[in-house]
Amino acid sequence: MRDKLEKLIAAYAELERKLSDPSVVADQKEYMRLAKEHAHQADLVAAAREYLEALDDIEAAKEMQHETSDPDEKEMLQADIAENESKLPQLEEDIKFMLIPGDPNDEKNTIVEIRSAAGGDEAAIFAGDLYKMYQRFCESKGWKTTVLDASPSEAGGFKSIEFKVEGDKVYSVMKYESGVHRVQRVPKTESQGRIQTSTATVAVLPEAEDIDIHINQSDLRIDTYCASGPGGQCVNTTYSAVRITHLPTNTVVQSQEQRSQIQNREVCMQMLRARLYEMELERQQAELGAERQSQIGHGNRSEKIRTYNQPQDRVTDHRIGFNSTYNGVLLGDQLGTVIDALAAADRAEKLAEAVD
Repeated sequence: MRDKLEKLIAAYAELERKLSDPSVVADQKEYMRLAKEHAHQADLVAAAREYLEALDDIEAAKEMQHETSDPDEKEMLQADIAENESKLPQLEEDIKFMLIPGDPNDEKNTIVEIRSAAGGDEAAIFAGDLYKMYQRFCESKGWKTTVLDASPSEAGGFKSIEFKVEGDKVYSVMKYESGVHRVQRVPKTESQGRIQTSTATVAVLPEAEDIDIHINQSDLRIDTYCASGPGGQCVNTTYSAVRITHLPTNTVVQSQEQRSQIQNREVCMQMLRARLYEMELERQQAELGAERQSQIGHGNRSEKIRTYNQPQDRVTDHRIGFNSTYNGVLLGDQLGTVIDALAAADRAEKLAEAVD
């Protein structure tokens, strides 16, 4: 392991040398690529240096033990050895995990789609509650959210809503939210107090940049229309709303939330790039069963990644059997605790695979 870590540290030093090379600085694209790699490797190199330093300190202390006859000094050196040896197991685990190739999308912003599924009006209300939950969570992380498109329900909530989340390593956190979310509670519209089960689907897409996916303008059909509010009431007498159809894949995106046609068109292109990028990822990962349907299912009540049970004040994430409280997750600030548990389980699984 020492040889591998020493080579890694040497490669990092070479990377730092390149970043100070005037010819690299002049090439902004290459400079940004190397700077991103430098930042990505920083924690791993720091852990590697700490690990090697601990090994060197242990070796030096053992040599000094052989050279001294002072009992007090021997005892002090043994304490140093024990302290450094206690660091090694955790450092080894951290290094092994950081050596596992990461998800290249983890650094990206995301586009989140929430759609009501089984349950009629109550499902739409639940979709609205999920959106509010994510809004609060993103605010707590210092992330920016922007609604890209929304289809409100007359009963409240949304038939569907799509929004963009921008911030530090957004996708690395939000990706765990993809799937079918199920709620069990007494709907506001229920007069006899009966508990109803409803579902909403959540899809988290990494935002695709121009360099990720190339779109031919000739493959697009662009339609404009008047934006409208709930119930069809006209809220815009100009053709500012935009619908874009990607003809080769028959993918349709639309936006009417922005004030101008130009802004809505740019939003549509962001959503289209994200969807086409996701399609390409699915194609590449099809052999591993990572198709989109495995993310969000069909929206049936029997399909779920998480259940929000209001009468029992309990939220259960079925992927890891983790429990929290209904009010704490859906109405409060405990969503981060659930996601942290999912990330820890994912980390443990990757470490196990690496050992295998």
